[in-house]
Amino acid sequence: MSYFLHILLYNVIPLSIMISVGAVLQRAFKLDIRTLSKLNFYLFSPAILFVMLYESTFTVTVLLEVLLFFVLFYAALIAVVEAVMRLRGFQGGMRGAMRNSVIFYNSANFAIPLNQLVFANNPFTLSVQLIIMVIQSVIPNTFGIYSVNAHRMELRQILRTILTFPVIYIVPLAFLFKFAQIPVPESVYIPLEYISQGFIATALVTLGAQLGNMKWSISMSDVLLSNALRLLVSPAIGFGIVLLLGYHGPLAQALVLSCAVPTSLSSVLLAVEFENEPDFASQAVFSSTLFSIVTVTFVIAFIGGL
Repeated sequence: MSYFLHILLYNVIPLSIMISVGAVLQRAFKLDIRTLSKLNFYLFSPAILFVMLYESTFTVTVLLEVLLFFVLFYAALIAVVEAVMRLRGFQGGMRGAMRNSVIFYNSANFAIPLNQLVFANNPFTLSVQLIIMVIQSVIPNTFGIYSVNAHRMELRQILRTILTFPVIYIVPLAFLFKFAQIPVPESVYIPLEYISQGFIATALVTLGAQLGNMKWSISMSDVLLSNALRLLVSPAIGFGIVLLLGYHGPLAQALVLSCAVPTSLSSVLLAVEFENEPDFASQAVFSSTLFSIVTVTFVIAFIGGL
């Protein structure tokens, strides 16, 4: 019960308040959602990713263990999603929207405080979550862009689009500064920190604006299917992968817990930026966040045996 209340009070309610602010602002002022989307992709996302990577503390061993898990987990999850979409007969942009709503999850402003709660601020489990967060920051800007455009663009056009996003260049730059121990001038780093702190608020307001702008005409069966894959199937696959790899203890627990969090805001930002089923994406994020109060609590109880 304590986990249930904590997730409700410190994850779901704060997120819901920010989303509501965006919805109210949209109703009152008719915000330019595309401009908000571009601010996220071209300003806030690169800044927060650089700061996270530059300040992160993890060993190469942990990095390789997490990467191995993530490759196997993603391969299995994508295979399941593709099979489900084929059975459901999804076509065109809906395929990319469904895929992104399941494979991109809230590894930052939901998963990090959850990790700190469950593992009592354990620096090792936090480093595991930080690695996942970095991976989840990069993939939407590469595979995610491909996913929402594959049905209407040639591969060359998609690659050209991906190369226009600054996150592609921020990752190697941040690793260069980190591992070469190159200090970032304070006059540069201070504005980077200011900008990075605006990411979550802007992303949530964008989600709220999209929810406030749309007509609730999406089939709830598709939204609930996305929620089930994200909140139930995903942690089950994560559990199977850690058993396969022989992981145990805090590493295995942190990895499985990371698979159980709700759909990421990045799926909405991609949907808005590329005009690909934004209504579905917004509903999937909002509903999965609400349902996660229950599902994540069960996952927390379940991972104790790992």
